[in-house]
Amino acid sequence: MASKKNLVPRRDFIKTSALGLSALSIGLPLNSALATSCGSSGKDKLGIALVGLGNYSKGQLAPSLLETEHCYLSAIVTGTKEKEKEWAKKYNIPKGNIYNYENFDDIASNKDIDIVYIVLPNSMHAEFTIRAAKAGKHVICEKPMAVSVAECKAMIKACDDNNVKLSIGYRLQFDPYHKRIINLSKENTLGSINYVNADFAFTIGDPTQWRLKKDLAGGGALMDVGVYCIQACRYSFGQEPIALRAQAFNSGNEKFKEVNETITWQMEFPDGKISNSTTSYAMSVNSLFVSAQKGKAQLMPSYGYGGIKGFIKDEILEFPKFNQQQAQMDAFALNVKNNTDSIVPGEEGLKDMKVIEAIFKSLEQNGARILI
Repeated sequence: MASKKNLVPRRDFIKTSALGLSALSIGLPLNSALATSCGSSGKDKLGIALVGLGNYSKGQLAPSLLETEHCYLSAIVTGTKEKEKEWAKKYNIPKGNIYNYENFDDIASNKDIDIVYIVLPNSMHAEFTIRAAKAGKHVICEKPMAVSVAECKAMIKACDDNNVKLSIGYRLQFDPYHKRIINLSKENTLGSINYVNADFAFTIGDPTQWRLKKDLAGGGALMDVGVYCIQACRYSFGQEPIALRAQAFNSGNEKFKEVNETITWQMEFPDGKISNSTTSYAMSVNSLFVSAQKGKAQLMPSYGYGGIKGFIKDEILEFPKFNQQQAQMDAFALNVKNNTDSIVPGEEGLKDMKVIEAIFKSLEQNGARILI
């Protein structure tokens, strides 16, 4: 592997090697040995199927599943034959645990799969979450949860109806830096919080990618990195917004013929509290600022996979290297094993989607104030 992040810890390597040798002696693939070792119900490690093998799965989720303690990569779902071969070889995925989007529903009979992680374009989240739920599998769905409030509600209902758990891929709520920000309002560390500024934007590259196609993405940067800003404002205040106004800016670049280039919005919270946010595919900003009665807090950079920096009042925040994806997936695996609730359930994604729909409604009405 190319980096230390992808290396299997020595104790796990010894355990895995022993399993591998045992498996080979009786003609089983390595993953089959791991699954047998863990069992199906009540097993030590739950099997996760990644649905969609794009950059996030390839660069973050799959490598993190080599580090998780309570789950492992047991299956993949892809529409690309080349990826089937590449992933099967790299992660020892048995042929019987490789699916495509047409035979996806066959996962219902696969005991190696306990959890399905949906990592597809936004417009496909609802369909595959509902199909996974009907197959009896627990679901992690990447953010944004869906492209409409109606879809979010349908996803929650499908999971409830089929007695499976649903969690949204809000990795930052597991990060120690953001957990400190979340606890500001819970513990009244700085007194009453009165203002939050959350901005996240980057300059997007390939003009042909799905994120710039409205039918796949549902919108531009707001549906991508803007969700982090909505989340940050909500959990920094520890309250839900009651109204908002939004503005859009477009330079005329051909890239943005289907989606907004830049959006800013202001949210109103109870007791006169306000937040301000900007998201864009045409600039670079990555920060969270919190102002309170007894001081201020800031994270900058704030939303990345690592390298977050910040302070709370006079305290410089410093935490050891932390794998957000590992923590997120392990936490959900424990939710499933212990029958507890995710800290980022479907209802959390629904709340963000209500804000997103209000932002788009405000834009349609030339920045009108919209109640949420």
